[in-house]
Amino acid sequence: MRYLAAALIAALAVPAMAEMRPTPRPTLEVEVMSTRGTTEVPEITAIPRSVRPVERRTMEERLAQMVAAAIRTPEPRIDAGGSIRRSGRPSLRPADLILAASRTPRRQAGTGICGPGSIQATRIEPVRGAGGCGIPDAVRVTAVSGVALSRPTRMNCATAVALDNWVRQGVVPTVGRTGGGVVALQVAAGYSCRTRNNQSGARLSEHAKGNAIDISAITLANGEQLSVLNDWGRGSKGRLLRTLWQRACGPFGTVLGPESDRFHRDHFHFDVAAYRSGPYCR
Repeated sequence: MRYLAAALIAALAVPAMAEMRPTPRPTLEVEVMSTRGTTEVPEITAIPRSVRPVERRTMEERLAQMVAAAIRTPEPRIDAGGSIRRSGRPSLRPADLILAASRTPRRQAGTGICGPGSIQATRIEPVRGAGGCGIPDAVRVTAVSGVALSRPTRMNCATAVALDNWVRQGVVPTVGRTGGGVVALQVAAGYSCRTRNNQSGARLSEHAKGNAIDISAITLANGEQLSVLNDWGRGSKGRLLRTLWQRACGPFGTVLGPESDRFHRDHFHFDVAAYRSGPYCR
């Protein structure tokens, strides 16, 4: 009887314990407002980057980035010395190079022996001669303002500077593109221990002091020449020569040409002698 009462109590307790268990939460129903007729909830993708402030780079990191960027850039046109690098294009013809140089004469960087870097000269031993001949501070000049002398010529620096000024300010702009531009000066005489015009009993020539230079022609890039002997007073070349003769009056103290006397019918005589009345030009 006792066992029957215990079983009956246990049977009555099972439904009561089942009613005490928590019931599951109902499934959340989401209504999607869409015109496409789908009831699926779209998947939300994660944000690819953080919205937190980006940490600033250190100075070392910035420098490293700059170096890396410089390595990736093309080779610069200007090198460390300040010169323009040559391009990979085919080289110009020699005549084109001469023309380009004649169009834009410029002084070389720095200073030379005689001051302007555009004077290509070397210092030489003092030139000694009889009487008053000689050049205490002698130089040998090979080119001025990009224009070559037909032969290295001995003179002093005052003559070299005057010649450089005449070529840069007078010869190059006057000749311009005629014949491709000026490339050389034909030197008829430089230093020479002699009297004026080689005349007996005459005064000592400025050539004997390194103060003078004689020019007989102007050579052009195409091989032609403006010849004092052949072209003075004739056509366009003659007009160019007259202008060049005029432009020399100022840089030089003495300027003589074919109309001065018979001794100068085939060349220009230039010297740096100073006169109280100013330059002497004939």
